Amino acid sequence: MNSAPLVILADPDCQSAGQILAERLQLPLVDDSTGYDLVLEVLPEGLQLQPLGKKAPGPTRVDFVSGAVAHRRQFGGGKGQMIAKAVGIKGGVCPAVLDATAGMGRDAFVLATLGCEVTLLERAPVIHALLEDGLFRAGKADDAELQAIIARMQLINADSQQWMTDQAAAGQRYPVVYLDPMFPHSDKSALVKKEMRVFRPVVGDDLDADALLDSALQIASHRVVVKRPRKAPFLAQKTPSYQLEGKSSRYDIYALKKL
Repeated sequence: MNSAPLVILADPDCQSAGQILAERLQLPLVDDSTGYDLVLEVLPEGLQLQPLGKKAPGPTRVDFVSGAVAHRRQFGGGKGQMIAKAVGIKGGVCPAVLDATAGMGRDAFVLATLGCEVTLLERAPVIHALLEDGLFRAGKADDAELQAIIARMQLINADSQQWMTDQAAAGQRYPVVYLDPMFPHSDKSALVKKEMRVFRPVVGDDLDADALLDSALQIASHRVVVKRPRKAPFLAQKTPSYQLEGKSSRYDIYALKKL
């Protein structure tokens, strides 16, 4: 395999967009992906991250228009979902949420679907590019309800710990801060296992997850919500105010003030 861990391959109709993205992400733009481990493909239908080689999984892309995320939007249980209870959505209360570990944006999309204004922080430039592309395509979809949901999602490419520390020092507060560190993760679903395999070479482990909790507690005005594998230890060994537990994961809620 070639030494570059990630390269960009653009469709013939997307060469200009590929060049712009390559310069922005400071990645090589290649004409042939032979011999590489991982490529970020620029296609007319959007961006996708594609691992190569034997037994490589299919492409990973952010899609809010169709597939599992869209299905959850329609049939996911509404305000009865555990994540909704964790962030404090009830009745007419839909607190603004800072999702400091946005990833593929699925949880943020659920919260925006339920009426929350959500600020998404993603520090990995490649994952940010995938999420930005997914939000752009969903915002252009011929679906007024979906457009309204996407309008409630603001994406920022930043290191969450430093960004939250700086914003808190400037007096900025968010009612709810949501954390879902990528690793470790006990979810055995095919989707999660595929994403872990694809993302690990790109973003590594969330080794600063404990420090993230401290920064979140600085900027949250009402509560911090941490999503964890069900049997994982508490972040920073801090015992939460209470927990909501599911089959494979749980939510640790650090309550600061009543919503």
